[in-house]
Amino acid sequence: MRWDHLLLDCRLATMADNGAAYGAVERAALGWKDGKIAFAGPQAALPGKPADLAAYVESAGNAWITPGLIDCHTHLVFAGNRAEEFELRLQGASYEEIARRGGGIVSTVTKTRAASEDELLAQSLSRAQTLVRDGVTTLEIKSGYGLDLESETKMLRVARRIGAELRIDVRTTFLGAHAVPPEFAGRQADFVDEVCVRMLPAIAHAGLADAVDAFCEGIAFTPSEVRRVFEQACALGLRVKLHADQLSDLGGAALAAQFGALSADHLEYTNEEGVRAMAAAGTIAVLLPTAFYVLREKQLPPLAQFREHGVPLAVASDVNPGTSPVLSLRLSMNMACTVFRMTPEEALRGATANAARALGLADRGTLEAGRRADFVIWNIEHPAELSYWIGGDLARRVVCGGADL
Repeated sequence: MRWDHLLLDCRLATMADNGAAYGAVERAALGWKDGKIAFAGPQAALPGKPADLAAYVESAGNAWITPGLIDCHTHLVFAGNRAEEFELRLQGASYEEIARRGGGIVSTVTKTRAASEDELLAQSLSRAQTLVRDGVTTLEIKSGYGLDLESETKMLRVARRIGAELRIDVRTTFLGAHAVPPEFAGRQADFVDEVCVRMLPAIAHAGLADAVDAFCEGIAFTPSEVRRVFEQACALGLRVKLHADQLSDLGGAALAAQFGALSADHLEYTNEEGVRAMAAAGTIAVLLPTAFYVLREKQLPPLAQFREHGVPLAVASDVNPGTSPVLSLRLSMNMACTVFRMTPEEALRGATANAARALGLADRGTLEAGRRADFVIWNIEHPAELSYWIGGDLARRVVCGGADL
């Protein structure tokens, strides 16, 4: 059977382990059929004449092509913004101080609860569109700004609608254990009961979540409370991931690993025991440099230990209204290099192959036969430019599942 489409005259950054930097293949071709890659390799190795192989053949003009970018950690669905808290932090208030004054996550909860589903979609869709124009073809979106069953399910429905509207793959994560809502003030244990006994089963039954997350931190939930949430999630057949060790070391990385978590995220204060546990469990380290930058943190994640123990590194935008108001995964890649000292190749792998692993997706993240035909044709002369340029319109063409976006 003929392929649907064949691109000639490409340079592929496959991100596959072929022994070359970026998994690069020069003088290459890329063919796809029914939304999956049929060929990704040297043009000279094509199994026939191009016109015989595909219904449509065109030249890519020697352009670089990478897998579609995967933003594996976002809080993209929310109402309003927190620009006023940005000012407070610049005046010296800490993230913890703002949260304890009733700001932070809870202030966004109030606005998100008040928004209708259509209003929430309208506000959130434009953010997602910006990410897609910059090369994102798979997007994770967390709940966590509703903190009651009605509002959390509203957020998850909006996330699914964003995927349908933009024709991209959106993976949804239930983050009920994000903060304690005002009606449960002083009753944190009761709210954990609400998350575990009422919210989680209802959301799992409705099929609205692909995974479950929690915020394990001194200003959020204790390791024992997170353990209870994770036990319930696993009992319901849902994979877990964790906001771990962002502001202090509570052993979050090791806790995530105990539950075979897809990923542990942030990780600035993770100790070597946690790194070893993640390596043994196959848990991906998701680094979020834009939140580090906005909060003006000083404790760097233990990258040398992650590398030493073979923990795969992913990079994500952490789009959220309080600590990462960023609308570019490429900017996060740049900061991963300039702030965390990752290499441009590590950053691109972190936003493709390893980001796919952080979402439990084995069908994308590299340009290989059989993978989803998610890819981006870029206006660049070297893959390092994707981390080098700060801003700019670099994506010439974004393709998801074989279809142009």
